[in-house]
Amino acid sequence: MLVPPPSPELTEGRQGHYAGVASRLVAFAIDIGAVWLLYTLGAAAVSLASQLIVGHPLTLGHHQAVAAIVLVGWGFVYFSYQWALSGKTIGMALFGLQVVRADGQPASPRQAVLRTVLLPFSFVLGGIGVVMVLVQRQRRALHDLAAGTAVVYAWDARAARLRWLARKEPATPPQ
Repeated sequence: MLVPPPSPELTEGRQGHYAGVASRLVAFAIDIGAVWLLYTLGAAAVSLASQLIVGHPLTLGHHQAVAAIVLVGWGFVYFSYQWALSGKTIGMALFGLQVVRADGQPASPRQAVLRTVLLPFSFVLGGIGVVMVLVQRQRRALHDLAAGTAVVYAWDARAARLRWLARKEPATPPQ
């Protein structure tokens, strides 16, 4: 018995559609957690290395301005590098999101850096960037508009096909 191929709705899902505010915010929260975790691990490694080399640990708690600058710099590298490399951060990859140019092509490194620089303004200016995602048809935030980017769903269509193959066919009644 031949099984008909799956419909395009089953194989494509939301791939290529503009991402909504909820998935973007949850992915961003995961990324903020990853930035903080990696920063903390890096600070602990520097403190341990200082303890082994010099004999006393280097704690950033005594140098809060330096710690803040390092944290902001690390956050900038975290976001801009990943967006320039693949268009996805760790949080975005978990939710199947990707940053692309407004025309759907991969974002350039210049756009990734510009998007990263402007990202805080979407939150600082009264959350206008988040509101723009809610009201705009293309769901582009302030930093997306300025950088010429958009966030789309990028789930692999093969996963949808595998789900279709795994589903159970209803039992046919005997004739």
